[in-house]
Amino acid sequence: MKILITNDDGVFADGIIELAKELEKHYSVCIVAPNCQKSATSHSITIDKPLIIKEEKLEGIKSRAFSISGTPADCARVGVNKIMDGKVDMVISGINNGFNLGTDILYSGTVSAAIEAAILKIPSIAFSCDGNNESYKECAKVAKDLIEKLEKSPLKNDLVLNVNFPSLKNVDLKKNYEFKVSKMGEKKYENLYVETLNEDGSKSINISGTPIKNNEADTDVLNIENGYVTITPLHYDLTNFEILYKIEEKLI
Repeated sequence: MKILITNDDGVFADGIIELAKELEKHYSVCIVAPNCQKSATSHSITIDKPLIIKEEKLEGIKSRAFSISGTPADCARVGVNKIMDGKVDMVISGINNGFNLGTDILYSGTVSAAIEAAILKIPSIAFSCDGNNESYKECAKVAKDLIEKLEKSPLKNDLVLNVNFPSLKNVDLKKNYEFKVSKMGEKKYENLYVETLNEDGSKSINISGTPIKNNEADTDVLNIENGYVTITPLHYDLTNFEILYKIEEKLI
């Protein structure tokens, strides 16, 4: 099985290293990731300048690795179409430093790289955790187990699984991890905008946010707090089918 690994934290990030270490034991792996931090770039692609591709050596990794001077979506596209030889069986994005839950996934470069793979009709999974070193290692094991299950029972090739691994403080390590298929919740913040007046008369704004607690049942946002590994199936078709014909009746 040939797997392309990418992320949005950069090719040298701890999460991608731990993921590659685990997966290359079992699969043919190639790593194609941004040359620097590209978090919150969503599904942007580079169209105004050439992409620079460079082969890299990652410590402790045997698989070939490439950095790209573009976005995570660029990495998925270039990795599949230009770097990997032959058919790519699956694209794995992550392991992200920080959860990708609820409406935050709309900003996520990690999830967008996986969605780009789905657009190319390649099954994909995005993995995220709290950024703890031990979490990366445990999440990489979960990734291997899920991939193994999907080998035996494949899903549609245009489907994305968004997987979040809980903080270890919320998990009993003596037990097996519990998985919970969850709908996407809402992630809202109390935003704080701090303005600074610059010497030229312009203003700089720094944005910080405190999450607002959300207790909506059966969501990834709540289930991750309860110690579950959350799995949310996603698709790039954003059509609201529930009101599609109602809009047609009202406007046409």
